[in-house]
Amino acid sequence: MGRKNNKKNLILENIKLLTAGAKGVAIGKTEEGKAVMVTGAIPGDVVNVRVKKAKSKYYEGEAAEILEKSPYRVEAKCIHFGVCGGCKWQNMSYEKQLAFKQEEVYNNIKRIGGIENFETIPILGSQEQYFYRNKMEFSFSNARWLTQYEISSEENFGSKDALGFHIPGMWSKILDLKECFLQEDPSNAIRLAVKQYAVNEGLDFFDVKNHEGFLRTLMMRQNSKGEWMVLFQLYREEKENREKLFEFLLEKFPQIKTLVYAINPKPNDSIYDLDINVYFGDGYLMEEMDGLKFKIGPKSFFQTNYKQALELYRKTLEFADLKGDEVVYDLYTGTGTIAQYVARNAKQVIGIESVQEAIDAAIEHAELNGLTNTTFYCGDMKNVFNDEFLENHPKADVLITDPPRDGMHQKVVEQILKLSPEKVVYVSCNSATQARDLALMKDHYDVAKILPVDMFPQTHHVENIALLIKK
Repeated sequence: MGRKNNKKNLILENIKLLTAGAKGVAIGKTEEGKAVMVTGAIPGDVVNVRVKKAKSKYYEGEAAEILEKSPYRVEAKCIHFGVCGGCKWQNMSYEKQLAFKQEEVYNNIKRIGGIENFETIPILGSQEQYFYRNKMEFSFSNARWLTQYEISSEENFGSKDALGFHIPGMWSKILDLKECFLQEDPSNAIRLAVKQYAVNEGLDFFDVKNHEGFLRTLMMRQNSKGEWMVLFQLYREEKENREKLFEFLLEKFPQIKTLVYAINPKPNDSIYDLDINVYFGDGYLMEEMDGLKFKIGPKSFFQTNYKQALELYRKTLEFADLKGDEVVYDLYTGTGTIAQYVARNAKQVIGIESVQEAIDAAIEHAELNGLTNTTFYCGDMKNVFNDEFLENHPKADVLITDPPRDGMHQKVVEQILKLSPEKVVYVSCNSATQARDLALMKDHYDVAKILPVDMFPQTHHVENIALLIKK
């Protein structure tokens, strides 16, 4: 092992990568014991590392050369692997992906949370390791990302139009996707047909830099019955071109049950403040989970891995272990999916969420499912879930919380401790912030057990469910 300097870069030589770290980096050590966090490689590889940042306690860098390949390596399926920025662990065996995810969760709970002696249930792997997403969004661009070969070549590679993903760190450049293994067919077929039709018909692809064009984004959702929703964002209205494109798609793909669009002249692609126009169908899809019905519109939040979301909800209900006479609070309830999932086993469920549209959907779903024991409140969690709220509502026997990646605000944790439910089921998509929150609660609650759940195979992301019992 060694290092060599050139004018531009420090190269660390012969670094054995031992484990995986936060955000999916591979971690090794120098001879002096200094940590080296490496992108572009996986645990088990021996690499030369081009250093990007040199800190007092660690280095950050990228693999400049792979000297020995990891025994955990597998052949990546996708031709775009390493360029598009998604599916970063596609070249690692799924068994090892699960092992590293589980290790990360355990380490965070122990090191950040300072918590020991909890039952650790082995990670719940996903039934589907590919084609598991039920929602994908792609961007149109007239500035296709070119490879180094294309740039240096004198050849003319034809159209610069692209329909695909943003290149990481280069917002104006779009990778023209030939294939994607995240959403089942006809996702790829629809995207490729739209691209080919638009090129053939001379439709304008969006120009990010000059902010002009016609076609802007394409979003596709499907439900578990194989029904599809297609949503276009168009920068401007071109009625004739739009209708011809839509009719072409509807004729070619009978799986499309609803086709909707929005005109978006804004600087950003956010859909939440746009008016949605329904061209065909109902403007929504219906989904069912263990007998519960959910209406999914273009703006709806719904777990993207349907089969694994169902397992997550089943396990959350199992952890809550309801007998039927409990009052349950569901914090960060979203569209009330977990709230409704547990309502059939509880006396009363109270959900709180900051997004009004989500609360409207939660109320609508409760009515749709004939649930009369759910109540939903809208507002910022730290403001709504206050002393007055606790005084005016029945005491919770069980509290379920499923916060965003940042975890819970300290004021929210303080209110949970005041409310003092017998059990807390904490569902998290970021075990580091979960562990921080659990540390704030450990004088009052024991962590009985945890269960990591893999919602996103081929990536470093992992969910975790923790059961807390009042001391």
